Amino acid sequence: MKKNNETRACPPAAFAGVPPEERPREKLKNHGPACLSDWELLAIILNTGIHGKNVKELAGDLLDLLDRNKDIPATKEMSRLSGIGLSKACSVSAMLEFGRRRYGSFSARIKQPSDIFTLVRHFADRKQERFISLSLNGAHEVLAVRIVTIGLVNKTIVHPREVFADIIQDRAAAFCVAHNHPSGQLECSPEDEEITSRLLSASKILGLHFVDHIIFSESSWWSFREKGKLEEE
Repeated sequence: MKKNNETRACPPAAFAGVPPEERPREKLKNHGPACLSDWELLAIILNTGIHGKNVKELAGDLLDLLDRNKDIPATKEMSRLSGIGLSKACSVSAMLEFGRRRYGSFSARIKQPSDIFTLVRHFADRKQERFISLSLNGAHEVLAVRIVTIGLVNKTIVHPREVFADIIQDRAAAFCVAHNHPSGQLECSPEDEEITSRLLSASKILGLHFVDHIIFSESSWWSFREKGKLEEE
């Protein structure tokens, strides 16, 4: 008899009140995976919840752990989450590694703010700000996309050294940054302008081209470059 509680079926209440066509599996079947949020994709992979915690809640906990790790977390770390046993942790780890091997090399090229938005918009539904960096080569092809730091509900605190650490390690020639505003308001704050100015000053010393900084919501973005707030000498 298995002791692992992850084998129990999730309560039917997991998607109570959600029309059948809006549930993750139906959305995937009808519209393809690109239309699903990150937690919906994880909910399909996890498949079931446990007694007292439905699959939607499990997916949210796992998503938070993944957001806080720059690499794929160890299966032991994932299995420490309540409701994520070793079997589920191994399945998720294998899925992430296969995805990285198969599709991990980005072919995207950043030509305009909408290109950045396409790569980061799936972070827009987070309830806390995510500050994200994109490492680019000399042709502005994407080398890596990473969460640099996770902030509060309405702001995130980031230091230039945290932003540039991975960009330099990637041997990048250029970079972009982006962060979401959970409120949906896209106007830049004085703090946003300050960190952008500091990153621009540091990038000149490091010989890196600062392509853009965008603020984004689930449906749109605001570009420092387009608004003339990222002028270089």
